[in-house]
Amino acid sequence: MSVQPTIAFAPLQMPGTGTLVILAGTEGTLPSDVAPDVADAVQKAIGVAKFKGKELSSVEAIAPAGSSLERIIVVGTAGDKPFGEEEWLRLGGTIAGGTKGEGPVTVWGDGGATTATPRDLATIGLGILLRAYKFDRYKSKKSTPGEEAEAETSRTYTIASATPDEAREAFVAAQALADGVILSRDLVNEPANVLTTTEYASRIEALASDGLEIEVLDEARMAELKMRALLGVAQGSPMPPRLCIMRWNGGADGEAPVAFVGKGVIFDTGGVSIKPAAGMDEMKGDMGGSAAVVGLMRALAGRKAKVNAIGVVGLVENAVDGNAQRPGDIVTAMSGTTIEVLNTDAEGRLVLADALWYTQERFKPKFMVNLATLTGAIIVALGNHHAGLFSNNDELADRLLAAGLETGEKVWRMPLGKEYDKMIEGKFADIKNIGNGRAAGATTAAQFLQRFVNDVPWAHLDVAGTAMGSPANEYNQSWASGFGVRLLNKLVEDHYEAR
Repeated sequence: MSVQPTIAFAPLQMPGTGTLVILAGTEGTLPSDVAPDVADAVQKAIGVAKFKGKELSSVEAIAPAGSSLERIIVVGTAGDKPFGEEEWLRLGGTIAGGTKGEGPVTVWGDGGATTATPRDLATIGLGILLRAYKFDRYKSKKSTPGEEAEAETSRTYTIASATPDEAREAFVAAQALADGVILSRDLVNEPANVLTTTEYASRIEALASDGLEIEVLDEARMAELKMRALLGVAQGSPMPPRLCIMRWNGGADGEAPVAFVGKGVIFDTGGVSIKPAAGMDEMKGDMGGSAAVVGLMRALAGRKAKVNAIGVVGLVENAVDGNAQRPGDIVTAMSGTTIEVLNTDAEGRLVLADALWYTQERFKPKFMVNLATLTGAIIVALGNHHAGLFSNNDELADRLLAAGLETGEKVWRMPLGKEYDKMIEGKFADIKNIGNGRAAGATTAAQFLQRFVNDVPWAHLDVAGTAMGSPANEYNQSWASGFGVRLLNKLVEDHYEAR
């Protein structure tokens, strides 16, 4: 894996070497405390380039004579509105993208169009870390013939400001969040022959070192619990299913937890209802919902969030062999609901049916949010820029919408209703696992899940278009985005942590 940068914080002091990044305000105005010779050199470059300080635009200046600086880069911060969390994140990503190479980088954290708080400065650091992420673990390292490849070294980004101590303290939580997002990306990017169900469970068990309590249910235990919906999906694969439970106890003793549930289909062939060959390789990412839950739980533990939280992920492989589930099979979920399996490629909802029921029955949570790369229909509806949000609770839905706007992990609320419920009524069982044809495919999937949440406030996030293959941006250049970790961390931080 690529080496992550080191983020440091220091008082405002002109660096002696490396690259200097200066934040410019409206019309390219510079901070008043930048060294005069540097300011003169920058002003010349601004004039030549007709640089106006527009948000995330940049101009490079030649270091003044006698200076040991290698480069000076000016980045604009003047937008239509003051910077929020995502804008600071994008700024960090822009800085990382514009300072590739070796040598230290100093970011002059004062002087932008919006005054940066210590948390904003920490978010710049988060953006740098997320932009620097690369999944290159399986690429051979190039070297000169007869010589070994040189090991990568960590590049240091020092963010200089009038409040370095406060920014450094705020960065503790930002670093934990980065660790969670990067873990989520790593899991989605891994090939399915490496990240098997048992290997995935082992990686989750390793998170005990971060302070999480981990419990793993095997096939026999799930059979005892009558999780026949989940087990039916797994029966065509030699990879045994697992249900992994992660607990973070950072709140008051006895306080009901918040709960997050993820679909962890490590590879989805479609089963007997097999998918077309084109693009099937991307189905290694069909566990993107579970990866977000795992990354979130690591982030909560890493920043010692003052909340009790539960993460539950169902891990299966949807494969094809003589024992695979068939269209027309009927399974009984843990809840006792019978399900007619008309399409074995609508498997994620079967996994979540038992995982959701288990979570609400055992843990009695304040709410449940599940994440799943569930339907292609949500991509047809929303493309790759929003996740689909379905919920039985307006307050929870509104909080998720607000968190999405602040973090840039945006969601769009989609409808639920009794008329859609009728579309999944079964002919030979209580319900069927697909609707009537292609109409309202994302909604009928959500209606299916709602059958297994009882009266618990619940939201379903269909992240099929956002967890993988979403457009690259300033802070993500990876196929796997880690979508959901920052969104749900924000939800918890703003509304469910003890103050």
